[in-house]
Amino acid sequence: MFCNQCEQAANGIGCNVSGVCGKKPEVAALQDHLLYGLKSLALYAEKIGRHPEIDRFTIEGLFTTVTNVDFDAPRISAMITRCYLLKEKAKDWAGITIPGDVAAWQPAADLQGRIAQGEAYGINSQHDNEDIRSVIEILLYGLKGMAAYVDHAMILGKGDDEVMAFFQRALAATTDPSLGLMDFVGLAMECGKQNLTVMGLLDNAHTGTYGHPVPTPVQLGTRAGKGILVSGHDLKMLEELLKQTQFKGINVYTHGEMLPAHGYPGLKKYKHLVGNFGGAWQDQAKEFTEFPGAIIFNTNCIQRPDDSYKDRLFTWGLVAWPDVQHIDGWDFSAVINKALECPDLPENPGKEILTGFGHNAVLGVADKVIDAVKSGAIKHFFLIGGCDGAKSGRNYYTEFAEKLPKDTVILTLACGKYRFNKLDFGDIGGIPRLLDIGQCNDAYSAIQIAVALAGAFGCGVNDLPLSMILSWYEQKAVVILLTLLHLGIKNIKLGPTLPAFITPNVLSFLVENFNIGPITTAEADIKAILG
Repeated sequence: MFCNQCEQAANGIGCNVSGVCGKKPEVAALQDHLLYGLKSLALYAEKIGRHPEIDRFTIEGLFTTVTNVDFDAPRISAMITRCYLLKEKAKDWAGITIPGDVAAWQPAADLQGRIAQGEAYGINSQHDNEDIRSVIEILLYGLKGMAAYVDHAMILGKGDDEVMAFFQRALAATTDPSLGLMDFVGLAMECGKQNLTVMGLLDNAHTGTYGHPVPTPVQLGTRAGKGILVSGHDLKMLEELLKQTQFKGINVYTHGEMLPAHGYPGLKKYKHLVGNFGGAWQDQAKEFTEFPGAIIFNTNCIQRPDDSYKDRLFTWGLVAWPDVQHIDGWDFSAVINKALECPDLPENPGKEILTGFGHNAVLGVADKVIDAVKSGAIKHFFLIGGCDGAKSGRNYYTEFAEKLPKDTVILTLACGKYRFNKLDFGDIGGIPRLLDIGQCNDAYSAIQIAVALAGAFGCGVNDLPLSMILSWYEQKAVVILLTLLHLGIKNIKLGPTLPAFITPNVLSFLVENFNIGPITTAEADIKAILG
């Protein structure tokens, strides 16, 4: 195997024995195989135009290959079968046979044969030129990340034909040997543009269904009684679970990226949504051991379960782990029954933290923010957030937040906020110095806030007293970065390390055009930004 798509790539190069994430070589090969099949499908999908079944499967297939989603080899093999059957249907509908090995793809009949095929379909087979291969990787990882956001939007009934056409066109393009470096640079930048549309769709889906988030204190302790812990990102899944657990004496807790759910009026109305347990995804093995109730993942980021909680762990949607019970559909009775069998959680009140500062909430007090900037009470804004991870070097983000002057405001989103969101930063004239915008899914809110502030001050976003200090881990962070680059945002600090799939020449392009750079130390970076 060779996999370098996440920040924890072994030795900063790539995992070639087993994934740091827990992915086994056979699973890596099957994911590469599925991606190859999606390219084959795309070649024919481009010819027939929009088809709901093909479009939906493309999203599911790409999301399946995102880091920490599906570790179950038989499930991925079943998706390969579905992909091939859809490709053959599309071929019949198109009424043509496209030349070339990719279009002629046919998976082996057995699992081992498919694994062997997948080993030949890895990223290093993508292109002989390392710079072109690097940009193809950026594009593919952008497509994977965007697929995750489209999946959430589709679950809530939102979609876009132009976006889906781009998925098929971009996947097909990766098989075209006539395309050069700048062709793929253009496609990567277009991926960022399309993702802006997707983020707007998802924001509309969330706020249209559950209302605009409002600043909400969230309890970090536990209440006496039965409990279910929900980890992941999907709000619709949480809503359905809340409906089914009403009046059953079960308290529901969020974990990881589910924390911002507490800010939505349509979800916080459920009184048994009582708090948040634990922190970011990489701490789950320790935290889940300490949670005696049932636990369910609805998206990434799952890790290898400890035996102490594996029998009360469930997966839903596209996330899966071997020998962990998977819930298909919307019936959560198995999770509920397990929660009722489990011991009670103790009465253990904890501190409260605030979430719910989406763009509607922040822009609702924009006049106060603008006045504070004009008066000098607020000197600078820092967007500190992104995907968290387990590898060393991420304490930088805690130190950075702690060492910022008290006349600065921190905007944060995604699970990177767990590095500092329990600290007390105080306020500036009643404006909290730490504003939790939400999930990585809510990057659209951060963009809207920045654009609105730029409009208020009559300048460009790059001219604002705003700096972006981003952490990345997996492919959703890649596509958000592409969106920021599409918008022309410069001077982004990225860490804790730069992606292993970016070659020196591609990095030089990013530095020259966007002044993107790696983090150094908290003190040095703060000094360089503030002077």
